[in-house]
Amino acid sequence: MASEIEISAMRRALDAADGVARTLPNPRVGCVLLSADGTQLAVGAHHGAGTPHAEVDALSRAGAAARGATAVVTLEPCNHTGRTGPCSQALIDAGVVRVVFAQIDPNRSAAGGAATLRAAGIEVEAGVMAEEATDLNVEWTFALTAGRPFVTWKYAATLDGLSAAPDGSSKWITGEEARRDVQTFRAEADAIVAGTGTVLADDPRLTVRDAADVPLPHEQQALRVVVGETTIPSHYRVFDRVAPTLVVPSRDPAMVLKHLADREIRHVWLEGGPRLAGAFWTAGLIDRVIGYIAPAMLGSGRAALEGEATTLADLRPINLQDLTMIGPDIRIIGTPGRMQREDID
Repeated sequence: MASEIEISAMRRALDAADGVARTLPNPRVGCVLLSADGTQLAVGAHHGAGTPHAEVDALSRAGAAARGATAVVTLEPCNHTGRTGPCSQALIDAGVVRVVFAQIDPNRSAAGGAATLRAAGIEVEAGVMAEEATDLNVEWTFALTAGRPFVTWKYAATLDGLSAAPDGSSKWITGEEARRDVQTFRAEADAIVAGTGTVLADDPRLTVRDAADVPLPHEQQALRVVVGETTIPSHYRVFDRVAPTLVVPSRDPAMVLKHLADREIRHVWLEGGPRLAGAFWTAGLIDRVIGYIAPAMLGSGRAALEGEATTLADLRPINLQDLTMIGPDIRIIGTPGRMQREDID
């Protein structure tokens, strides 16, 4: 059973992992090394594909002091060779005598580290703060277990549910604070998806930007994905060199997600417009909703979502997880639920 010192170390490891904005397509992982008397030797974290995994990062910081140590890790040490070697072997080679980890690795190609460690005579304890560790990587875990990317749909609308005026204009419905808030969430995804209609109407950049509205470096940008069969002229901003861009000439959400899954995309940030969002919604392929509601009315225009509902029995509730004021606007975060026909009065 994990000691209080090890549980405290797990919290530090979770904090270290949470301090990295995005590591996709890999998970966020933290590791703390403890000496035999419980003293913290080193803290490591994974910073993205091609960089050392959290265990290796911590081991390199601890050096020879890692021999005889306990490794506290937020995810089961990997057991495969990719861009880096297996962490299970690195821990064995370093002389670690005990490993405490949280989440069991759902990645079949990387799992098995616990068994390898036990076979080498290392004491292993699994499942310590597993729920917290899984929450840290909910999108990554979903993508590996469901076989498709996790989809977050973001929209902005007026109080009467409209996202664009009758003439198609939609900038800006929400305030500056909400637009800055969006960037924080965008930075956590590895693909930003928009339909050709939105790209043609708004000429968006679809990039992750800082507080000064300056795009982050190219290597920190998500993949921009333009979905639809309409040709977008090459001078549109979505084709600039600030971030990579992929055009998927399809209107089928399942096909789009399969294409992205094949590219190891784990988390899709769906920006719309309403027709594309409606296609994903109707197909049941939206996993989280983040809505920004402006305290204003339009009276007429385009709804934020254009689905295929025909009766009140098609109503789907949103299970709210958060409700926050962002400047003058209201931000809601929730997950789509399902309502059975017999629940309708």
